[in-house]
Amino acid sequence: MSGDDAGARRALWRIRMVHTIAWAVFASSILAIPVAVFAERFRIAMWLSLFVWVEVIVLLANRFSCPLTGLAARYTDDRSDNFDIFLPAWLARHNKLIFGSLFAAGELFLLWQWTSR
Repeated sequence: MSGDDAGARRALWRIRMVHTIAWAVFASSILAIPVAVFAERFRIAMWLSLFVWVEVIVLLANRFSCPLTGLAARYTDDRSDNFDIFLPAWLARHNKLIFGSLFAAGELFLLWQWTSR
């Protein structure tokens, strides 16, 4: 193995780790929104919502892709669903659908509870 190959593997590993941590933070935020709403902690729910909306804007600006995916692509020819993140392939493949749906549901729950007070 050449030094360049080892360096590329280390860089890819670091990107995947950062991507996984960022994903975990955003996924946790999405899951926490309805919990905060249920507990009537609307200020917390709103901050979580705004936090996730920033990520949505980043994804939209990057053509529905995380910027870390493009960065990871520089270090490998692999384009499997989870080449850029430490997630099971099925979750990486359906991530936007799963967490987009959960976020939309959480936002609707927040709006409904907030307006019905």
